[in-house]
Amino acid sequence: MVQVKQSHYEELLAEYCNALSAISLLKQYRPYLELLPSMRRPDESIITIPLPVIRVRDSVLPPGSGVSVVAGQSVCLPCDIAILMCDPEWKVKLGSEIVIFIHRPGEDFSDLLGRWRQTQVWLDKGYEWLMPLRHQHILSEEAENIYPLFVLFPETPERIKRGLNEAYLPFVVWLNAAVESELSEEIYSGQE
Repeated sequence: MVQVKQSHYEELLAEYCNALSAISLLKQYRPYLELLPSMRRPDESIITIPLPVIRVRDSVLPPGSGVSVVAGQSVCLPCDIAILMCDPEWKVKLGSEIVIFIHRPGEDFSDLLGRWRQTQVWLDKGYEWLMPLRHQHILSEEAENIYPLFVLFPETPERIKRGLNEAYLPFVVWLNAAVESELSEEIYSGQE
């Protein structure tokens, strides 16, 4: 059986830090693409945060951790990228957020699903995002709606795809660079 390579994971993590690349990912799952406020101003419509960190407002004792987190403490979420929607005119964060989970090398279905569940626990409490430097002026309050998206590789075991499908969790299988670049070029067509 072919394994997911660390270099493939790292490549996608780096790639989806870019707003246009993140949008090309969302194009593969249309319902999330429709959450974008503007296709004409993609750089101003989303904020991508790799390996995101939140600051919790209330003390939390995550299940199975045995370690409590006090109000005001920062926590690294187990997702790979957070995509925050922004109004390009008003420069404010909107109520929908997408959390991306890239299949990691050696990760099985329970591990991947567990990262989503842990993220749900953290984001269920009051929180705010620790924003990237260029977006620190934007209020980073908690979301009204949080949506997961799983990115798998062609070599991801079939049981993971089947498990996500049966759990009604959306996933896409990573396309090669040539196909992704074609999807990115569609953004410049001026369609909204």
